[in-house]
Amino acid sequence: MSEYTQVFLEEAEELLESLDQELVRLEQEKTNRALLNDIFRVAHTLKGSSASMGFDSIAELTHEMESLLDKIRQGNGEVTSELIDVLLQSLDALRSLVDEVAGRPAQPVEVKALVDRLQSFSASDHKKGVPSNSPGAHEQSIEDTSLTDSEQSVIRAAQEKGFYTYKITVRLDSGCQMKSVRAYLVFNRLEKMGEIIKAVPPVEDIEAEKFDRVFLFYLVTQADQREVEEALDTIAELESVWVEKVGADVKVRTGAAETEEALPHEYRFLQTVRVDVGRLDNLMNLVGELVIDRTRVEEIGSQVRVRLGNDPVVDALEEVSTHLGRLTGELQEEIMKARMLPIDQVFSRFPRMVRDLARRAQKEINFIIEGRETELDRSVIEEISDPLIHLLRNAVDHGIEDRQERIRLGKDPVGTIAVRAFHYENQIIITVEDDGQGMDPEVLRRRAVEKGLITEEQASRLNTAECLNLIFLPGFSTSKEVTDISGRGVGMDIVRDRVEKINGTVDISTKVGKGTKFTIRLPLTLAINRSLMVKHQGVIYAFPLVNVMETIRISPEEIKTVHGRQVILLRGSVLPLCNLNQIYGGHHLSTVFKTDKGEADSGLSVVVVGASDKRVGIVVDELLGEQEIVIKSLGDFLGRIPGIAGATILGNGSISLILDVRGFVEQAGLN
Repeated sequence: MSEYTQVFLEEAEELLESLDQELVRLEQEKTNRALLNDIFRVAHTLKGSSASMGFDSIAELTHEMESLLDKIRQGNGEVTSELIDVLLQSLDALRSLVDEVAGRPAQPVEVKALVDRLQSFSASDHKKGVPSNSPGAHEQSIEDTSLTDSEQSVIRAAQEKGFYTYKITVRLDSGCQMKSVRAYLVFNRLEKMGEIIKAVPPVEDIEAEKFDRVFLFYLVTQADQREVEEALDTIAELESVWVEKVGADVKVRTGAAETEEALPHEYRFLQTVRVDVGRLDNLMNLVGELVIDRTRVEEIGSQVRVRLGNDPVVDALEEVSTHLGRLTGELQEEIMKARMLPIDQVFSRFPRMVRDLARRAQKEINFIIEGRETELDRSVIEEISDPLIHLLRNAVDHGIEDRQERIRLGKDPVGTIAVRAFHYENQIIITVEDDGQGMDPEVLRRRAVEKGLITEEQASRLNTAECLNLIFLPGFSTSKEVTDISGRGVGMDIVRDRVEKINGTVDISTKVGKGTKFTIRLPLTLAINRSLMVKHQGVIYAFPLVNVMETIRISPEEIKTVHGRQVILLRGSVLPLCNLNQIYGGHHLSTVFKTDKGEADSGLSVVVVGASDKRVGIVVDELLGEQEIVIKSLGDFLGRIPGIAGATILGNGSISLILDVRGFVEQAGLN
């Protein structure tokens, strides 16, 4: 694949993603002219780039989309759900065509059939449309261009630094024979005076003379308006030049939902460079090694202090160790930030998905997204997409009632589904909430018995939280019939499996008739995390803090035996007890206690850990405290060991095993 094709593919995928989001938004904001202009420009850009690369099918389809959008833009049509449907179908076809170019598996596309449908819409007689403020003047539509948020940020930053921004509109003589040459002269003169931050049409189209007679540039410069006008005075075949200063009152173009309050408080010129993800991964590994060495230096310093006491050399060593620790911490933070991506990369595909599902289910849904800018590690982002898709599909299919039912219940006819993301301490919290019918624990209990997933005796012992967690069992479904959206009982199983695979947790809160809320807690990164270090039988283990509920101290008398399993009563609930030796081949609890601690010991240290609805107390010899650890794979030679998530290197160079709580619970037979 040539370098140019790769550049085209990257640009096309960004443009298609933008089209997808903005078409769904247009269905909600049918009279938003600025939004319609944005969509038109994106389609126009895609058409131009695909045509220049010789991808005729893409160019033909986008041309018809562009024509239909232009008709709406000029007030000769209206935005309807049927119109959005055909545009989105065309968008899906464009995706397949781009996949073909990239050599990826793609759905077959009948371009002609779609072109006919688009032309049919264009030919239809619509009486209403988006209000037009430039009636019938296609050539003047170039005046309607708006600036993107990033371009507006650049303009504001320039103003703060004392620069001016001008919008320079140039109209060529009607008899001009070399339009691109005249445009190049204008561009060249302006570029010498400052920085051109935007060209309409794009520079590539100007070079290819893909414009009528009018083009415009946005110029950031320290020159005043008269100097700019004089610089263009001597260029021949310019019918008119209009220089307009762009001031601080530049408005956000994305409609009423985003106001000036949403703009960042500080603006600066951003310089970016694309870096291969593999290099970032290597950097993260190197930082992980530094974190290990930092811990080792700290431990060596402590040992030297014990041996030499208050010695100036020890003081100097501690000073260097502290400085090294600070630098390593800052380096780690910066590398982690470089790997962070906004979760909008996942969220951006949901409006279209929810919209399509709602139309198929004949429901009306107001879909809300908050916290798009929340950042988390790219490795976590790659894993969280599928669980969220399953939660949203279930919210649409099972959560939200149809319009008639909501009216009968006295609810708003339009249901609401909200996805929110935010940072909380050292975690990312993602919630998926709907105002639908909620879940009845008794119904879930009966359904699980009917499907043979649990016995009646087991069902009778479940509390409310455990009943709700039945939905995560493989094969569980409350749906009486299988649809193409849900009903097979596999989605929620995947949700819990994927979330726990990345050391996350998922909780449910629900109220019958009011709705359901899923709360997912995720670590910021999978490479480094904070763990509780414990010692047992001379071996140090790391318990990820995300799974640690609490630590307690118990006496041997508190341990009871129920159905052959040792348990304690913790705040009224039965908590099963285990120790690491039970799982990996060792002794019974009481044996361990007597052997290692003796009868005179005041008690046992217990770490209460949890995965989903399961809680278990793990008896350990000693709690060593919290520590930041670097997660290392056990490698292909050892393979996957149930209950062990990996290993880490301690400050003294020894190896510590990292507990996989979910695997430990399964291994202990607590499921």
